[in-house]
Amino acid sequence: MVAVARTVYPVHNPVSLEQSAPEFNQGLDQERTELALAHLGLADGMAHRYWNAGSDWCDIQQVARLGLLKAAIRFRMDTESNFVAFAVPTICGEIKRYLRDHGWTVRPPRRVQELRQELRLTTPELAQQLGREPTLAELAGALAVGTRDIEEALLSESSVRPQSLDATGPADDGSALCERLGSDDDDFARVDERVSLNCALRGLTPWERRLLSLRFQEEMKQQDIADLLNISQMQVSRALTTLLAKLRRRLDGN
Repeated sequence: MVAVARTVYPVHNPVSLEQSAPEFNQGLDQERTELALAHLGLADGMAHRYWNAGSDWCDIQQVARLGLLKAAIRFRMDTESNFVAFAVPTICGEIKRYLRDHGWTVRPPRRVQELRQELRLTTPELAQQLGREPTLAELAGALAVGTRDIEEALLSESSVRPQSLDATGPADDGSALCERLGSDDDDFARVDERVSLNCALRGLTPWERRLLSLRFQEEMKQQDIADLLNISQMQVSRALTTLLAKLRRRLDGN
């Protein structure tokens, strides 16, 4: 019979083993159930190391406990004595497998995923040794990879946990990012049209310019323009038709 370690592992948000993984209930006898219960805190502690890995904490906690249950079922109680040493690789493997398969919005190559996990563990340790944040070259040296590999792994962070558009932006007004995004400006699309139109208008007489202004800027009716210019409405109509045809030819390059 295995001796259960006396180390006390804190349990976060404790739930029953049945809630953690009901499909494993049949594989747990009383002794293995007690073994797993005694080490729930171990699973939660390992899950806590990945709390910022890009997935929901509760999901990672459940996966860690699933790994604990698998370890309890597979543990050979008649020949082995150190359950913690046996369980840790199983729990860690379950968490890493879950993050690899479910923790990415856009999944990068597996080597990048694994290097990113190594960086998460190595960076704080190296920073503590150096008394400052390590450089890319120092991280590359510690992990025996190139600096470009480090850069690629760091950039993959955005594939794990892209920032929500509903998140508060960097401004002090508390506005969400989606409220600060620019929108399409129709004026930009009209720049070329305005430049071309200005070129076409250069050859018009002052009277022709005024006629166009009255009709299209001030939006006057043809009869009102005729009364203002002391000409007939028919003359206004013909003049506008001629002017528009002239402008159209100029805009077409003829």
